[in-house]
Amino acid sequence: MKTDTELQREVLDELAWEPNVDAAEIGVSVEDGVVILNGTVKTLPEKWSAERAAQRVEGVRAVTDELEVKLPGEGQGDAEIAREAGIALDWNTVVPRNRIKILVSQGRVTLEGEVDHPFQKDAAEGAVLNVPGVKGVNNMITAKALVCEAADIKYRIFKALERAAETEARDITVETLGSRVILRGNAKTWAEREAAERAARSASGVTEVQNEIQVAA
Repeated sequence: MKTDTELQREVLDELAWEPNVDAAEIGVSVEDGVVILNGTVKTLPEKWSAERAAQRVEGVRAVTDELEVKLPGEGQGDAEIAREAGIALDWNTVVPRNRIKILVSQGRVTLEGEVDHPFQKDAAEGAVLNVPGVKGVNNMITAKALVCEAADIKYRIFKALERAAETEARDITVETLGSRVILRGNAKTWAEREAAERAARSASGVTEVQNEIQVAA
């Protein structure tokens, strides 16, 4: 088992290796295998890239992300952020047009509206994350509950898991409660865990996914 000092060094190395992260602005501490990230980043995607980089290191039990998004200069005003977010949604072909409302307050974006599938909700959030000036996203978008049998949903998810090269479907169980899906079991990596969730969210009829898959340390 790696010591906290060894994990700290390897997480720092992984952050330095990650091209989407400015490792010079990030501090790392480790307590009993739990990694704490602190410091500043310029965007939300950079914040999440740092978190995923830490999660990739073997032996890390959990990651606490205390990174602060600090924009260079004064950043953009709320009106400009709202305008750019609207453009980003319009350019995303996955997101239904004119069905998402945008509210911006002090750089934090709230998305409201209704879409047909959970992956469209995720796509809307992803579209505005890269807008300069965005400090956070509150995704209040709801997905319609399509009429679909639970057994059919489960079958579609298992087939998607089997197709995902990075996912071992035999180690993952799928429970359906109406249009809600609960994933349980074990994954070898965080990428495998995320692949399973993506597969579940993309299944027709699914409106909510609860991911309880454990990643082996």
